[in-house]
Amino acid sequence: MIEMSWGRACIRGMRITVSLILNLLANGMSVEEIIEAYPYLEPEDIRQALRYAAWLAEEANYALEPGSA
Repeated sequence: MIEMSWGRACIRGMRITVSLILNLLANGMSVEEIIEAYPYLEPEDIRQALRYAAWLAEEANYALEPGSA
């Protein structure tokens, strides 16, 4: 489960941010390596972080028209 803490998305009540998990994955760490480094995480926590990132990527973005800002 993803929760907000200090204005940042975190893993289920921990101070482990979604952005940390995504950065570790993006830099080549496997799920197993992440869990070894953070043994209180579970594979489902990492899946939830990815689902959250996918949900954010689906959000609509609207470009401002020149001169409207």
